[in-house]
Amino acid sequence: MNFDNITIILCRTSHPGNIGSTARAMQTMGFKKLCLVRPKIFPSAEATALAANAKEVLDNTKTCQNIEAALVNQHFVIGFTARKRELTQPHVNLKDLPGEIVKLKEKQNIAILFGNETNGLSNEEIKFCNMLCYIDSESNAASLNLAQAVQICCYELKMTLKQKQNSLIANVNAKSFVTNDRLNGFYEHLESTLDELGFLKKIQAERLMQRLRLLFNRTQLDEDELNILRGILSEIQKKIK
Repeated sequence: MNFDNITIILCRTSHPGNIGSTARAMQTMGFKKLCLVRPKIFPSAEATALAANAKEVLDNTKTCQNIEAALVNQHFVIGFTARKRELTQPHVNLKDLPGEIVKLKEKQNIAILFGNETNGLSNEEIKFCNMLCYIDSESNAASLNLAQAVQICCYELKMTLKQKQNSLIANVNAKSFVTNDRLNGFYEHLESTLDELGFLKKIQAERLMQRLRLLFNRTQLDEDELNILRGILSEIQKKIK
């Protein structure tokens, strides 16, 4: 199977060995695209040693200084976290995740985020996600080794998507959603417009923008819908001036 539209992203990885082990876990399941956001140490001899036969994955690994750069051209973002947050996206069991991915168009780019080994995904990283996912485990031992978590995720996706490959092919005519960087441009436009209106000063600005992100992340805008919304915002700004 071809998983070229799926990228595994590791955020703020502390131990280079986990990067190599993750590359090996991906290779065994047929996943090739790995991206690192601000890794503490990379490249590393330890990462290379633990990657074993996954040198190709490691050699083609992309590194970014922030999450925004890592998510450029991504249409749908899934974050792995054991904890359900107060204001949050849908939080699904890994067993249900492949079914959600099958609904997406094959040509859409999907990013799967894993956080730091100690603290997991930050609130800043989570705000870019369309969906959150967890691996069902004992409540008193919910934390998995990073590479193990990636291995389990890739295995579940491979097994389910292999069975439903025809469903993916049949869905090629589904509408194409806007990429994450285009959506971020809309959020910045929305925030500046609400600020010009004086609306953000009346309520908790950061909390409001978080709720609005959750709202639009659930709807998944296509290009025409995004252009309509940005056109409305531009007209509002003209009226204000």
